[in-house]
Amino acid sequence: MTIAQSLPVLEETIDGLPNICGWEEEVRSVVQKDEPVFLPKTNVRLSDLTAVCAIALHMHQPTVPAGGNGQLIGHLQYMFEHSNEGDNHNAGAFAYCYSRMGDFIPELVGNGCNPRVMLDYSGNLLWGLQQMGRGDILDNLKRITCDPNYQPYVEWLGSMWSHAVAPSTPIPDFKLHIQAWQHHFAAIFGWDALARVKGFSPPEMHLPNHPDTLFEFIKALKECGYRWLMVQEHSVETLDGSPLQEKYLPNRLVARNSSGETIAITALIKTQGSDTKLVGQMQPYYEAKSRGSQTWRDISIPSIVTQIGDGENGGVMMNEFPDAFKKAWYEMLGEGGGKSGTIGLNGTEYLESIEAAGCNPEEYPLCQAVGQHKLWQRVAPDNATPEAVGKAIEELKETDHNFHMEGASWTNNISWVAGYENVLEPMNQLSAWFHDRFDPLQQNDAAITQQPGYREALLYNLLLQTSCFRYWGQGAWTDYAREIYRRGESIVRV
Repeated sequence: MTIAQSLPVLEETIDGLPNICGWEEEVRSVVQKDEPVFLPKTNVRLSDLTAVCAIALHMHQPTVPAGGNGQLIGHLQYMFEHSNEGDNHNAGAFAYCYSRMGDFIPELVGNGCNPRVMLDYSGNLLWGLQQMGRGDILDNLKRITCDPNYQPYVEWLGSMWSHAVAPSTPIPDFKLHIQAWQHHFAAIFGWDALARVKGFSPPEMHLPNHPDTLFEFIKALKECGYRWLMVQEHSVETLDGSPLQEKYLPNRLVARNSSGETIAITALIKTQGSDTKLVGQMQPYYEAKSRGSQTWRDISIPSIVTQIGDGENGGVMMNEFPDAFKKAWYEMLGEGGGKSGTIGLNGTEYLESIEAAGCNPEEYPLCQAVGQHKLWQRVAPDNATPEAVGKAIEELKETDHNFHMEGASWTNNISWVAGYENVLEPMNQLSAWFHDRFDPLQQNDAAITQQPGYREALLYNLLLQTSCFRYWGQGAWTDYAREIYRRGESIVRV
């Protein structure tokens, strides 16, 4: 019996809103299962491999209050409706990019290739496609997600539902974003598909480096069933503060909070570089070809080159990627049948394979968030207190202009905090109001999350935290945020 046969069928939308809450216990029962999800179906043997590449495509369009009468719509719909503005003429190309893996994977498999791809779609984008009636795109994705013939070629990565960057997201909302995405994904693709989502892709590759924020982020991920996290190479360091030594092996990301508690999760390291260009030209495959197997704890395992880039953004991804993607898999087919030498694997498939060969995740090379070595030099970890950590952070900020606790991302030239107080303060306020109102109610009645008022309030709380309202600078985007805040306040403060 499949997982789905014992659980209710979820509606994709409820009262016009995305299905983002209400079945927390059912979601938890699915995502917390421990058995391997790709290993039983993998069609490769680890002993035949020398190196692998793992490619992920990130897809996102924000939700904006810009439809008729200020209706919430996906930005892709706005692009179609305002084709003369900026680059909006690319709307059709973007829409095709969201769908085309549903064509590429069956074509390659049908021709004897052994492709792999990881997909990371924000909840905003999935809802926007539903709102537009683009069932053609969603059906194409369902084909490669739900049809057993296309496993393990495709792996979905979880994310924050509304593309919130973790370091500046209110800590109580981490789990709300993560669970909202899981609800929505299960409603669209089914419970069995959700059970296979074990890797997490943080929006903007933004990793918190404040001890308490990182600890709570990893705690939320693990409580929601995630086994591994993709991290940007320069957002982490070794425990002595030096750059990573083993970026082509899994690492163990360790977080220690200001009270001295520790938690850890497996990390696959996204290497540095021009992300969309590297993925668009399949550079990780060619880099992997230059690497070999490595011996770790007396076990020979293939090196892994991990990379993620926008799946639709820019001329390289729109125009060059399709041919480069196909060419790489046909080349692998010609050189080793697509199952030996240097090939592509997805993250969970790779990790389950090397762990079946004897690798212990607790023994992976250790890393921590960048900048934490300086902090733990000042505060003895065994004697950490919130007061001591807070004092050390302030002293480091005063004496070391390179030190900050805003996290690190793939857009390191942009601060997600400085200059955006006009978005962050309302964001934190709306979150506080949401929790003040609903947390006591939820403690008395867990079913409150199925109520329409809760779902709508949650939606606005999550929407306000979308990174785009800061990434694109002051102006129209902060105006969108202001309107979302106004609507959210009217709901949570009734």
